[in-house]
Amino acid sequence: MITIELITRQTAMALKDVRLRALQDTPSAFGSTYAKESQLADADWLERAARWSGERAAGYLAVDAAIPCGIAAVYLDRDDGTQAHLVSMWVAPAHRRLGIGRLLVHAVLAWAHMRSARTLQLMVTCNNAPAIRFYQRLGFTMTGQTEPYPNDPALIEYEMTRSVS
Repeated sequence: MITIELITRQTAMALKDVRLRALQDTPSAFGSTYAKESQLADADWLERAARWSGERAAGYLAVDAAIPCGIAAVYLDRDDGTQAHLVSMWVAPAHRRLGIGRLLVHAVLAWAHMRSARTLQLMVTCNNAPAIRFYQRLGFTMTGQTEPYPNDPALIEYEMTRSVS
């Protein structure tokens, strides 16, 4: 059975495990790289877990039989608290198409709703058509805004958004 668990300092090493697997599996889906994050010390992962379990941010792990198989995080915009951002979304290849991504997004939406956010925004790389279709099925739409993907100048990121309610 899949459970969705809030990331805490106690789950920091599970966060490390799933994040590094995500960066290896789909490197162009993230603003960071495996090479960079694999060099982080355990103290850095503890700090990230702490940041992702506060009033302005949360992280979630999808767990299958005690093994992390997915991740998503959300934070409130620094300048506009009614805007939340979905980041670090990933589901392990063997667990895709089982509804885990939907569970993670619903956890993020619930968190954003409890903090009175009105919209949830994300960025997705132009070469990730399955993710774009997934987000569209969950009610996200393209805003028309784009930005260069930081790790590959040949790629761009599309902004997508949806209502939190």
